[in-house]
Amino acid sequence: MPVVRRRHLCSVAAALALTVTAPTTAATAASPGSSAALREVLFVGNNWEGTADVIRSTGDFAKIGRIDVVPDKAERMAEINADPIRWIAFMTIRNSVGEGHDQLVDDMYSTPDGKSVVVSRPSFADVVSIDLASGRINWRFPVSGYRSDHMAVSPDGKRVAVSASTSNTVHVLDIVSGRELGRFGTGDKPHENIFSQDGKYIYNMAIGDVNTQTDAPWLDWTKGDRRITVVDATTFKQVKVIDMRPHLDALGLKDHSDAVRPAVFSPDESKLYFQVSFFNGFFEYDMAAEKITRTKTLPKNAATSDDRTSFVNDSRHHGISMSPDGRKLCVAGTMDDYATVVDRATLQQGPLVTASKPYWATVSGDGRSCVVSESGTDQVTAIDFATGKKVVSVPVGDHPQRVRLGQVTADWTSPSAR
Repeated sequence: MPVVRRRHLCSVAAALALTVTAPTTAATAASPGSSAALREVLFVGNNWEGTADVIRSTGDFAKIGRIDVVPDKAERMAEINADPIRWIAFMTIRNSVGEGHDQLVDDMYSTPDGKSVVVSRPSFADVVSIDLASGRINWRFPVSGYRSDHMAVSPDGKRVAVSASTSNTVHVLDIVSGRELGRFGTGDKPHENIFSQDGKYIYNMAIGDVNTQTDAPWLDWTKGDRRITVVDATTFKQVKVIDMRPHLDALGLKDHSDAVRPAVFSPDESKLYFQVSFFNGFFEYDMAAEKITRTKTLPKNAATSDDRTSFVNDSRHHGISMSPDGRKLCVAGTMDDYATVVDRATLQQGPLVTASKPYWATVSGDGRSCVVSESGTDQVTAIDFATGKKVVSVPVGDHPQRVRLGQVTADWTSPSAR
């Protein structure tokens, strides 16, 4: 299987899901087939609030506008309340993975023309396209099962893959029309998706059951089928499966979970860096040799309990990104309340930057900063890759999680401001 590194182009609809983007500046060029000038931005999904803040992708990361991603909330709730099975599923999401809150936005990507944003909404079990000028819904795709989750956009910006976590399915949709192009099966509870740079393959990470209390290592077998499923992105046929269990066991790490959480490829996609449930650190996996080559254990916060049942959705650390030159990694130490930049060659971490339950890590538009979402304090924080020090924090909405690079038209203002 060819393994190639994706790079960010101004003409691509949105930033890459987890792989490194090349440095860019705020976009003023037009997307292919569009006469409108575009502006590069960061979309911040405020999961419990049902909004997405749009902020500058570089510099001071100041807020540009806000989008209501649940303009049809009343209609969706009426449907849920009329269906006892859907109501039970909705309440289960609220009281488990939602920590007592509805999950109204998980992931989002803009369309190539910068006129719409496509959003997965876990509690509503769907994906919607929202017109950025009017705030109205262009199309809606109900996923199979009862919950939608992480997405990924193809390198050409034309396709979006979304995990349907309760049906063990990934749907691949046309980003403009919402038409389903295909689907494929995964392990239990599909989570992260990554397209290869050439668009030929999709990697899906299934994390198993993360809402149970059977978190002790000896009960790990109860968590389900956790694996990376690799499929052909045209035929949606399975190409291979990567199971981390034997690789961890070979290193004597039988007590470590094999549930692969956020992950990021090296610039040439020869190495995969990934986090697993319950672990304060990450692993390096050699794609050609098919083995784990290095392990990095990061510091624990003395104030954080080691009781696995206290970790939110089994994730002690959740969020990893890489600088465009491939020299630095940025890790969100979720339950340990910090983020840190790690030198990829030496695996030496930099300063531990205090952050309140950081839940995601991405790369700024110019490639100079790692941007983490602080779900505990409702802000995003930029950390300089070169120094490992905090640059700025910007307030956003309630419980920010996914942060994605994207684009809007150059003259865009949020619908509420019109």
